[in-house]
Amino acid sequence: MTIPAFSERSDAYRAQLLDFMDARVYPAEAVYHEQMAAAGDPHVQPPILEELKAEAKGLGLWNLFHPHPQWGPGLANLDYAPLAEIMGRSEIAPEVFNCNAPDTGNMEVLTLYGTDEHKERWLRPLLAGQIRSAFAMTEPAVASSDATNITLSMRRDGDSYLLNGRKWFASNAMHPLCTVLIVMGKTDPEAATHRQQSMMVVPIDAPGVTVVRNLPVFGYQDREGHAEITFEDVRVPAVDVLAGEGEGFAIAQARLGPGRIHHCMRTVGMAERALELMCRRAVERTTFGKPLAARANIQDWIAESRIEIEMVRLLTLKAAHMMDTVGNRAAATEIAAIKVAAPEMALKLLDRAIQVFGGAGVTDDYPLASAYAHLRTLRLADGPDEVHKRSIARWELRRYAE
Repeated sequence: MTIPAFSERSDAYRAQLLDFMDARVYPAEAVYHEQMAAAGDPHVQPPILEELKAEAKGLGLWNLFHPHPQWGPGLANLDYAPLAEIMGRSEIAPEVFNCNAPDTGNMEVLTLYGTDEHKERWLRPLLAGQIRSAFAMTEPAVASSDATNITLSMRRDGDSYLLNGRKWFASNAMHPLCTVLIVMGKTDPEAATHRQQSMMVVPIDAPGVTVVRNLPVFGYQDREGHAEITFEDVRVPAVDVLAGEGEGFAIAQARLGPGRIHHCMRTVGMAERALELMCRRAVERTTFGKPLAARANIQDWIAESRIEIEMVRLLTLKAAHMMDTVGNRAAATEIAAIKVAAPEMALKLLDRAIQVFGGAGVTDDYPLASAYAHLRTLRLADGPDEVHKRSIARWELRRYAE
């Protein structure tokens, strides 16, 4: 299979992004951490982020993920891939360019399934970077990798629904700008298995919605947070059901495909930065009279890292190209494969980089420890590795069973 070259538009955006990252984003990382520390609150919006957002927006480096020309540049998945990779090199970059999860997925859902009112009230402010959103699907009481297990009750009551249940790992819900949730629950337990679920748009300050706590990840209190939320008789108007009752499972599948590939693109970017840091450290650091770069085992790690990054990048580009040309369903095997391969590769590479840095690698003086913690969660987010491997194996075996 031949993957075509990136378009001229993609190349132009890439050049702009690289310049902006070098000139503004990387230097701002230290300022970001200083402002967060000074605030004394893990869930604040530091001024430097709003400053960078305004600059990026002014340059047109904004909503680059959005495939619909009405709302963004309308780039194909393949053309967005190198841009997402660049953003993945910094923890603050995706939000700077309004290309951060889970907002990207929520914006696409609202674009495809939202009413005119949803688009005016929620989508436009999200696209403008004025508010943030969260996606509430995962539940603590059930294995949520199987979306049919979802138990949050959405019971019809006149011209509205009453929501009761508990969610957790609602990423972004602790963000100070988060104002809206997209919630998945069960509207009809007696319907066919994949028609029992629905999705609804719910303001985070709706009566009965309680943000119980933030869930730390390996001890890190992420700024956007991963919230546990309870819903107690939350009344939601029927007009806020997305695409109609029973469409929740289908929406989830449509949402998670692009979301998974965006995660993998950004993961390749973080792996590249880790390799760069590892090489710089190996050249600069001396042990027993020689630079680390002269050690055979370090050279092996560097070579293996380059090989592994290139393999995952090519598989990711293949998946993106297939999504553009034959559709998400036909690209399902490739999407599942990169969802397993990308974080696995990046974690292995980060582990090598941490080892080269020694004690400094596990501190917050460098981005390696934080990146490791966040990427380890990616082996669970949007479906654990085992679910994707199971799907790949079933698709492979199906050909022989037939």
